[in-house]
Amino acid sequence: MAWGVSPRRQPSFPVQALYELCKRSFPSPSAASSSPPPADVVRSISSLMDTITPADVGLRDYNLEDDRGHGFFDSNLLKGSGRLPRWARPIKYLHIYSCDAFSIGIFCLPTSSVIPLHDHPGMTVLSKILYGSMHVKSYDWIEPTVLASSQPARLAKLHTDDVRTAPCPTSILYPQSGGNLHCFTSVSSCAVLDVLAPPYNDDAGRICTYFHDYPFSSLSAGRTKVAGNPDNYAWLEAINTPVNINMHTGMYTGPTVQELQT
Repeated sequence: MAWGVSPRRQPSFPVQALYELCKRSFPSPSAASSSPPPADVVRSISSLMDTITPADVGLRDYNLEDDRGHGFFDSNLLKGSGRLPRWARPIKYLHIYSCDAFSIGIFCLPTSSVIPLHDHPGMTVLSKILYGSMHVKSYDWIEPTVLASSQPARLAKLHTDDVRTAPCPTSILYPQSGGNLHCFTSVSSCAVLDVLAPPYNDDAGRICTYFHDYPFSSLSAGRTKVAGNPDNYAWLEAINTPVNINMHTGMYTGPTVQELQT
């Protein structure tokens, strides 16, 4: 299957254009090789995502802190003053489109909320901060695998550890590089447009695993050597108990994707 096909027409909405470009670019997992999409294909999608604004996806009010504007919070959750305490405000996921080849959606995070460290097995992921600021910390596995001697942890190298504020370029992670394991902490209320190719699928082995990260020095005890600054490495241990994330499905109010006929 060839990667990418020239567009036949100009889509009427940016989110429709994103869907159509992804549809042409990402083969179904059954037809895909184990390698990520070609760089020029990913760059095309990234460039399009760079142009998408909150208004393009139905986000009219850039401030989640007042619990209005997006319709993210149910009225029965509002108490007294009509404001939720910050710790109680859920992360909202707004579903736009999904198929077996890719998914498009938006994560809306109130201030100080966290999406814990997790992986994207065999997946290419593009993320665009639509508004607000978030701290991003990400890692890639060290290959060949290096295991800690004292507990079931695996060595990873730090890829990103900084704050990103909109507007900023779309970030890209690949199955083996680009920060495939990452966590988000919102510095201010923010929203992130995500494209996953292919999406998580337990039956296909694309299971989301959460991790604890430990400083390199805490488990090394002098037995493991790394190139460069040891602070750029960490031990990651899978969390085998359920991870409780205050995340709920919200209502997507942007333009509806019109599926292409195949």
